[in-house]
Amino acid sequence: MNWKNFRLSTRLNLEGPVIEQVYKLITAVDSVKNSWQITKKLLPQTIERLTHSVIVTSSGASNRIEGNRLTDKEVEDLYKNLRVKKFKNRDEQEIAGYLEMLKLIFHDYTDIPISESSILHINNQMLLYSEKDLYHRGKYKASSNRVEAKDQNGKVVGIIFDPTPPYLVRKEVQELIDWYHWSLSNKFKHPLIIVANFVFEYLAIHPFQDGNGRTSRLMTNLMLLQQGYDFASIVSHEKIIETNKLDYYLALNKTQSSWKSGKEDISPWLIFFLNVLKTQANEAHYILERENTEYLLSRKQLFFWEWALSLADKEFSRKDAIEALGFPPRTVEAITKKLLGMKYLQRLGEGKATRYKVII
Repeated sequence: MNWKNFRLSTRLNLEGPVIEQVYKLITAVDSVKNSWQITKKLLPQTIERLTHSVIVTSSGASNRIEGNRLTDKEVEDLYKNLRVKKFKNRDEQEIAGYLEMLKLIFHDYTDIPISESSILHINNQMLLYSEKDLYHRGKYKASSNRVEAKDQNGKVVGIIFDPTPPYLVRKEVQELIDWYHWSLSNKFKHPLIIVANFVFEYLAIHPFQDGNGRTSRLMTNLMLLQQGYDFASIVSHEKIIETNKLDYYLALNKTQSSWKSGKEDISPWLIFFLNVLKTQANEAHYILERENTEYLLSRKQLFFWEWALSLADKEFSRKDAIEALGFPPRTVEAITKKLLGMKYLQRLGEGKATRYKVII
């Protein structure tokens, strides 16, 4: 197929002020990405704390967008007791699967390809505990899921949006995946434009009977991380969408109104999506400036910390560190002082007998 002339490509031929606005947003997002190798400079404990918070916040927000009623506190409690696998209601069933799937994406995103099997698997695992979705989770829709306008008596009075019919879903999903890989490998557009276009088309196809919006947000996390946007695991984009839920649906509906019309206008969705990422990037920058400047480690400090962690519960002296790492005594002294101040090391004894131990 000539992907350059494919419908998904031609709608990205932006003009005038839209191009300027799009690339201004992209520049703002990329400035955060490029100025920070975020997760490479943070202590493992700090990354774990931030990621834990995002998993909870994102799972609650993404499901509340679809009508779930659990608060972040209730999601946190559920996450802490997830191994029990006992759920009080449908809300907990829905969030449990999202929690597990998002955690998997954050930890294993390099090993999850953007493929049909991955999309099916993500939907399946996300709905794993949802009893109402037992028979259709992880399977393409078998009947129409068009969005209808109904009167007060329940009579259909119009069609708000008519997504891809069931018999075309597999074909269109595969075309979307093939286009995505072609676009990235050929650097057809900036990766953020490609991701935004993918997410919109996926939502327009609406391939599953249920869970399409939530699956799209999990896919967004996966694609952003794979393209090097580390802040996806530091700040929740789902929470930003929840906060701007009305704008989310307006942008989606405006873009869907021209879908497959021959004159598609992707700009409402594209600008909304990039604004979400800009907010996400700015919040990540703020968090790191406000809370984590003291946690940012130089290469030598991080090397020292990883060595100390490798000792597990064993105590060590400065002499041990000097011999193991080959660092000058003053460097070891400065690093131990910093880690003590951060309460990541415990001092045992005094004087020449002083030893240290990692606090876990």
